[in-house]
Amino acid sequence: MSENGLSKLEGIKTNSRQLRGTIAESLAEGGDKFSDDDTQLIKFHGSYQQDDRDDRAGGKVYSMMVRSRVPGGKVTAAQFLAELDICERFANGTLRVTDRQAFQLHGVLKGNLRDTIRGINEAKLSTVSACGDVCRNVMCCPAPIKGNPVRQQLQEMCDKLADHVRPKSTAYYEIWLQDGDQKEKVHEELVEEPLYGNTYLPRKFKMAFALPEDNCIDLYTQDLGFLAVVEGEKIVGYNVLAGGGMGMTPAKKDTFPAVAKRLCYVTPDQVLSVAEAVIKVQRDFGNRSDRKLARMKYLIADWGLEKFKAKVEEYFGAALPEPHATDVTNVDDHMGWHEQGDGKLFLGINIENGRIKDDGDLRIKTGLRTLLNKYPVDTRLTALQGVILCDIDPTWKSDIESILKEHGIALAEDLSLARRYSIACPALPTCGLAVTESERVLPSVIDDIEVALDQHGLKGERVSIHMTGCPNGCARPYTPDIGLVGKARGKYTLYLGGNAEGTRLAFLYDDMVPQEEIGPRLAPLFGLFKQQRNDGEAFGDFCNRVGKEALDAAAAQ
Repeated sequence: MSENGLSKLEGIKTNSRQLRGTIAESLAEGGDKFSDDDTQLIKFHGSYQQDDRDDRAGGKVYSMMVRSRVPGGKVTAAQFLAELDICERFANGTLRVTDRQAFQLHGVLKGNLRDTIRGINEAKLSTVSACGDVCRNVMCCPAPIKGNPVRQQLQEMCDKLADHVRPKSTAYYEIWLQDGDQKEKVHEELVEEPLYGNTYLPRKFKMAFALPEDNCIDLYTQDLGFLAVVEGEKIVGYNVLAGGGMGMTPAKKDTFPAVAKRLCYVTPDQVLSVAEAVIKVQRDFGNRSDRKLARMKYLIADWGLEKFKAKVEEYFGAALPEPHATDVTNVDDHMGWHEQGDGKLFLGINIENGRIKDDGDLRIKTGLRTLLNKYPVDTRLTALQGVILCDIDPTWKSDIESILKEHGIALAEDLSLARRYSIACPALPTCGLAVTESERVLPSVIDDIEVALDQHGLKGERVSIHMTGCPNGCARPYTPDIGLVGKARGKYTLYLGGNAEGTRLAFLYDDMVPQEEIGPRLAPLFGLFKQQRNDGEAFGDFCNRVGKEALDAAAAQ
């Protein structure tokens, strides 16, 4: 903490001249890494400095993670192919679909960072505000259903909000996109940042849009969520949810994961203004002394919802009505073949943990490249790290299935629902916060869980499983049926009792569970579930109903 009581990063932002720092000078000087201060500032430009923790024998070898900003996960075929080209030219040869419907590149060297970001922008995507203390990528249900205009209305509102909250600083353009000597051109006059001010937000801020029957983007885990209230074929308003957030620090007992609270109801024409009011309240009153307590959920916990709402109304300039009765009722992963509503089809393709790569007989990268070159259709990225191909002529179906099969890519019906509803964060080897594995081990953990489900005749059961390599919760592990949170090398905290709809926090069931014991420890609980479940009851709902003691008793038998 600095002398004025603010965190060190607040000083870095204050002195950065709207996120410029000495990034341009550092790029001109070369070298393999940025200074500590610039390492913080490049996050606002969409990049994290990392190193490969599998390869530290000769010291750290630095590289960058570069994240694109893709509102609602909408990507054209040309943009998708451009990202694949960039991953091969400048990154580690893989492209990752994030659980916030965006793309990530890993292994980009500092000397290639500007060309990488420039290439992404040339494809009409961007990395600006994909990371950092700003509004991150705005999420939205990606299903390209055309028969009913509701989804189009939802996605259009997502685009409007994403554009509204984009930082106004010209630093991004000056450093990465303009021609000439960047070192000489990045100290132009500051512009007004009406939403963020010159110190931006106290912490990252996440927003999303969803439908009641399809909360595929986990609305309750967001700082700010908008749940559509639909009448006929029109969105007449939105329930506003505020204060979700997954991160926690076990050693810091005043940190916790939280699901958002139902704040108010707004009409479509009020969405941008109310969002701006909420963001400004967090900007002005969020904790800037302790970053571990800086998310908006802590402000709401400290103030209470009534005081928070009153302050939002003050900033908005009018009273806001109570939420509509509408709430989340279901979720869909959008995998497999679906009627699009206009005579065409869309196809959801499961990408395990979002990693698009070629590995032996499984050639996801080559398969998707082949498909998009032959059928240049629009695509969508899902919050479960999958890819949707849109606007498919029904006559193409058999050929597309053949191409997928040729490249070892499974169709949705060939995968268990447990695998389809699973996600993981990257964790090791690139994430500096990871305490253990996530992405690289979840496939084998799912193998073990599938065996345990099959033992009790539950192979077709929908069970959502989220894994992270640390408690920061990037893959939203505190709300699914089963949450696995890295605690130590090869060991995890096991959470149960959430749900696939993402509306409830799970409870801590067991701690320091070795990776190889996760499936076996769940097996007797699946047995109890099979014997005592109510009709149509999901596993997480069952665990929440019977409680930890009943589950412990079943495990002890």
